[in-house]
Amino acid sequence: MSPTTAKTPDVSRRSERSRTAILRASMELVGDVGYPKLTIEAIAARAGVGKQTIYRWWPSKAAVLLDAFTEVVHDDDYQGGLPDTGDIEADLKTVLRATADEFSDAAFEAPYRALAVASAADAALAEQFVARLQEPGLEVYVRRLRAGQEAGQIDPGLDLGLAVEMLLGPFQQRWLTRSGPLTHEFTDRLVELALRSFAPRG
Repeated sequence: MSPTTAKTPDVSRRSERSRTAILRASMELVGDVGYPKLTIEAIAARAGVGKQTIYRWWPSKAAVLLDAFTEVVHDDDYQGGLPDTGDIEADLKTVLRATADEFSDAAFEAPYRALAVASAADAALAEQFVARLQEPGLEVYVRRLRAGQEAGQIDPGLDLGLAVEMLLGPFQQRWLTRSGPLTHEFTDRLVELALRSFAPRG
């Protein structure tokens, strides 16, 4: 093949392959060795790239992990919202049971816990963590409670943002501090207790 007909290497495709390998490596390694032992060098070695390639795109291992984990939590999950069968108690119980199972899965728990802990000591990371992971997740609960208000199941004057924090706060606290198991019995009781306080007055 002559020089004039040879194909030019697709740099963008090569870069995307490297990026995907880096994100995958960070998720695998944080599960294998834990966040404290996770290093840029180890990520680079597993991904088969130079560490300068990583530093070209991300300032820290936390930033790599945040991007990797954000891709696992698909936007479609948020766009679809929570199930709405007309029975808000059943819907919330279904979702929180599934969330408990997910948070108990080591493949999900390791990177999410690492990001939560790292965010506590890094204000810039915390801002991104909240904006990209927490707020979209909370918003789907707000939308479901708003539908409950429209159906007459939830007090019309309820502060929905605060209500969602009341519902999910004990769940997050138990998971973060490992103060108890995330069982379906626990999540069901949490939904029941929360909905009693959310019910219409009078």
